[in-house]
Amino acid sequence: MPNLTNDRLAENTAPAIRAYLGGSFDPVHKGHLQMAMYVYQHLLPIAKQQQRALHVSLLPNARSPFKNESTNPKHRLAMLKLATLNTPLQIDELELWQAPPVYTIDSVRTLRQRYPHDSLIFIMGMDSARSLDKWKDGLRLTDYVDLWVFNRGGFSDNDDHLFDINTHLAEKKPAMQTLANLQTQLHAQLPIEMQNKITDSPAELVALFTPTPTQTQADSGVLKNSHQGRIYIDPRPISAISSTQIRQQLQQLGNQPNIMPSAEAQITSIPSINDIIGNTESNPFAKWLNPAIYQYIIAHQLYSAAQFR
Repeated sequence: MPNLTNDRLAENTAPAIRAYLGGSFDPVHKGHLQMAMYVYQHLLPIAKQQQRALHVSLLPNARSPFKNESTNPKHRLAMLKLATLNTPLQIDELELWQAPPVYTIDSVRTLRQRYPHDSLIFIMGMDSARSLDKWKDGLRLTDYVDLWVFNRGGFSDNDDHLFDINTHLAEKKPAMQTLANLQTQLHAQLPIEMQNKITDSPAELVALFTPTPTQTQADSGVLKNSHQGRIYIDPRPISAISSTQIRQQLQQLGNQPNIMPSAEAQITSIPSINDIIGNTESNPFAKWLNPAIYQYIIAHQLYSAAQFR
């Protein structure tokens, strides 16, 4: 399905709004899509009001710097294409075909050079944001993009966690801390150098661009507008299941005798799509994976133990 918002606004000259969710997507799961779609749905009314094109993209990396190996990029890209069918989400292949390691600072610099007047947002979890001082030039990310940070409840960002966007603060027990206290605690987790960049409104991340005479590509590569450098911390709690756990369970399935002897046997033995969707207890992959992704993994024998021998 085409991005109707982009089509309607294609002829508009206002700077676009662009948000990026990076990761290995190994494999892409429902949590990635829920996270990106939440940002899209939140920004859509703002984009319409300002008559601006909206692009929310998944940004697959060549290989995570925290992992020794990743699945072949062609398979990860194929799964992303299946996962984003009939959604407004896009795929940006900026990092995918580069020789690793590829650093986020280089990618956001490239994006800023590519789109010097657009509002650029990079989406990440709090576990990543709190460690930006340990990234290569991580504290300089806000020279090029704004940040939308999700509360990930202390999980490790290296595992590409499954996000449950439908989990709300109101569902927590009465002992749950107040929203104000939670926000204060989340703010304090950022590196000290970045705490003065926090905004309470995501709308501030997409304020219209107003260039100054000094904001040119020649200025040490920093293409920063007067509204960039802001950080919005989304306080909603996010439960998680990791891509690592999905891979491990698929590897265990591959280790069982006569379970995955050949591609033909796998295809004939996998449950139907309706069974996958309707029977999450007997098939936990249904909770995490789009049925088309599940079938692609089985058909191509991805994540079996033999792949990593």
